[in-house]
This record gives sequence, C-alpha cells and structure tokens, in this order.
Amino acid sequence: MFVVNLCTVTPVRQEPSESSEQLTQLLFGEICELLDSLPRWTKIRSTMDGQEGWVDFKMLSPDYNLLPIASHLPNASVAVPMAVATDMETGEELMLTLGTPLFNYAHGTFEVLNKKYLIAPSCVNSTEQLLNSDTSRAELLNNVCSTAQTLLNAPYLWGGKNIMGIDCSGFTQVVYSVFGVNLLRNAREQMTQGTKVDSLTDAQPGDLAFFDHADRDPNATNISHVGLLLDNNKIIHCSGCVHLDDIDENGIHLPNGELTHHLVQIKRYLI
Repeated sequence: MFVVNLCTVTPVRQEPSESSEQLTQLLFGEICELLDSLPRWTKIRSTMDGQEGWVDFKMLSPDYNLLPIASHLPNASVAVPMAVATDMETGEELMLTLGTPLFNYAHGTFEVLNKKYLIAPSCVNSTEQLLNSDTSRAELLNNVCSTAQTLLNAPYLWGGKNIMGIDCSGFTQVVYSVFGVNLLRNAREQMTQGTKVDSLTDAQPGDLAFFDHADRDPNATNISHVGLLLDNNKIIHCSGCVHLDDIDENGIHLPNGELTHHLVQIKRYLI
C-alpha cells in the first residue's frame, strides 16, 4: 500500500515518537510505501530515495490506492527556495519548498490525488524544459550552482531538506532534484552514484565533493560530509549553515587556513 505526504514538510523519525531523532523529511506530494502501523504512527519507505522511518499518520493521505503511480517519477519540481501553490477548487494556498515533486505538471498546474493546483511557471523546472532546452552545458552547470546558492544561510538541521533547516546531503539532494537527478539521501549513499572525477583540477562546477574527518581523527574512514563545487577553489555546503568555503586537494579550509574536512572523492552526476 502507498500513501502521499500532504504537508509542506513532514519529519520522518527513527522511532514512533515526537522526541525521536529526525532521519529525513518528506516534501509535499512524495509517495511512500506503508511498512507498519501503530495507533498514531506509520512506518514508511520513500519511493524517491528508499529512506525508512516513522511518520505521524495525520500527515499522510488516507488513500491507499496509489500503486499505479507509485513507480512514476514527477515530471517537474519546485525550482526556488519557497513557492506558493493554490488549490484550484478551494483557493487555499500551500507553501512548497525547493525540490518538491510536481506530478502531472503542465502549463502552471499539477495534480495530487485528483486535486489540481496552480503554481507560477517561473517557480518550476520541468523534465520537458530540461530535455528540450537549448541551454549549453556550461549554462546548465551554472544553473545548478545558482540554484544551490539560493539556499545560502539556510541553517543546519539534522535530517532537514528545506530552506528553514537542512543538512549537507539534504542540500545536495534537493538541488539536484531540480535538474531531474534523483540522489539518495545520505552522503555515503550519494557517493555510490555518479561518475568518479580523478582530481580537483579535473572537477567542473556542480560536481559533488565527499569528505571524512581524517583531519580530526587519522583513523576516520566514514564519509561524513558532502558539498557542491562552484569551481576548483570554492565549495558551497551546509555546515552550521549553507555557506561558501575554500577548497584544495586536501579538503575544505577556513579563512585562517585550518583544514575542517578531509577530501576523499569527487563525483559527477550531469554527464
């Protein structure tokens, strides 16, 4: 059985409790598979990135007949940090955040559970636009970097996926979703995707850089951080908040030269 998230942003928790750790968030319209149920809580698996966790059932649709669309990908997504959608029947407004999937999008309308919404086309990137665009590769990469920078100063929030609170891999995931690339949820998973780039000198704007904390612990081996390269010297990433830092072949540096994140690998997702 499948359900849809009907809130702008819904927390997904490790355990069925409001005080439990937030693992990730569901954006409006995200489809989930039901795995288990308790009187108030539902365990779900996101069809977008496979993440599992517990959600307050009030946040989800009561419609369980979503199998025909559960395997479909959205044909558009919100391309700005925050947009307004309007229910075409009731006139009610709904706030949507960057990367929110828009199913059956066409000419400023989209549909969720047979309800139609209006949204300004200037706030949307559609698959049709991406496929039919005569935008050069350089312009596309510039658009990825520009989209990433619309989230500058968004505060860090573990498991967050929106401008009011986001983590490092949530940041890269939602930015790439705007361009039709479906990244997995955490940094270690995202590093298993894409094509390896040999060195920072070979990197292009929009490539993702992955880090461990060998700068703090020589025995550290786990990938613990990810950011998006703006060029061979600058990276945008979420650590404390979304901001810019210097990077070299060793990793990310503070203005005083201190190494804060040890560079492990660079991956490319737009070939």
